[in-house]
Amino acid sequence: MRILALEFSSRVRSVAAWDSGGAAARPPGVARESEARATPVFSLIETALGETGLRREDIQQLAVGLGPGSAMGIRAAIAVAQGWCLARGVTVAGVNSLDVLAAGLHAVGQRGRVDLACDAQRGEWHVAGYELEPAGPRLCEPLHLASREEMAARIRAGRVVLGPDIAAALPGAGDAFPEAAVLARLAAQATVALAPESLAPIHLRAPSFVKAGAVANPGH
Repeated sequence: MRILALEFSSRVRSVAAWDSGGAAARPPGVARESEARATPVFSLIETALGETGLRREDIQQLAVGLGPGSAMGIRAAIAVAQGWCLARGVTVAGVNSLDVLAAGLHAVGQRGRVDLACDAQRGEWHVAGYELEPAGPRLCEPLHLASREEMAARIRAGRVVLGPDIAAALPGAGDAFPEAAVLARLAAQATVALAPESLAPIHLRAPSFVKAGAVANPGH
């Protein structure tokens, strides 16, 4: 399976192109950008494709990191994937970005309990707990919203708390970012493809809107 993976759920955006059938001989081609919107998405895609010798028409599946995380980045990745699928008729996979982060930490040798979190705004955090066991990550605490006080209590209790850009906001936590190369590998293991139109960002807080009041017309 030739996969193009888009992981835009954090400030560190990455794209990976990977031929999963030749994984032993050739690692994914990866393009990474640490400044949001500094590099056009398709420039990142062409860089990743160029590293593996793949062409756009070679791609058989798009994989998207669905967050939680940056709503703007995730929606941009979904839009690219949906447009690509519409134009070329390929399949698509969506993966929780904290699952991607857990798999990436496991791949570099991290073991034991970790709490993975990202900023949910309004003084809250998306957080999920994982056991990084020898065989792989296991979700042991489902994704939910936690207050700043709860996150601080986890750190005081000695929990390992990691996530995108959280070290400055939560003293004692550490920064870690999901990677598109890991997303591509998880997508290659998925058994069910999604309908492109079903892709949606993962967020736990229902959107709320405040209707503006009527504006008086000074001419009447």
